[in-house]
Amino acid sequence: MSLINKKVENFNVNAYHNGEFKEVTQESLKGKWSVFFFYPADFTFVCPTELGELADTYNKFKELNIEVYSISTDTHYAHKAWADASDTIAKIKFPMLADPTGKLSKQFQVYLEDDGVALRGTFIINPEGEIKVYEIHDLGIGRSASELLRKVQAAQFVAAHGDQVCPASWKPGEETLKPGLDLIGKI
Repeated sequence: MSLINKKVENFNVNAYHNGEFKEVTQESLKGKWSVFFFYPADFTFVCPTELGELADTYNKFKELNIEVYSISTDTHYAHKAWADASDTIAKIKFPMLADPTGKLSKQFQVYLEDDGVALRGTFIINPEGEIKVYEIHDLGIGRSASELLRKVQAAQFVAAHGDQVCPASWKPGEETLKPGLDLIGKI
């Protein structure tokens, strides 16, 4: 069953954010676009490359009123230890959510029961708490922060302009499509 348009269920997790431990809940998502960025584990190999790229792009997300939340099944203590040990992770300014029970990973259907970790799942959530875009990768396949940003921009455009859609590889400022009889068979 698809998760598109599904509302995020109630949750309450600890997070490591800007040198402090904080609590993040479903209420934290209201009123802004959010990205949930699940990854398997701290102190690994592909994960820091993804999180580092996301950290480098984070200001572009913030300019669009988007909060990024990285999530693994590690504790918030492990997130802090990783930030203390790695220059790449130390530059992260977005909340790093702790999901040691796997409850949040299970809600988003990315939890690997036998391994106790999450697949690489990316979810774009609108200000009403509904999932609008998601993609799930196997453990060894890294993601692109710039492509994620493009997808969020497309989701925001479609939400603001309900009569238009974004074609393949659309970027802000490029032409969109207005579905109608006159386009059928013409593209």
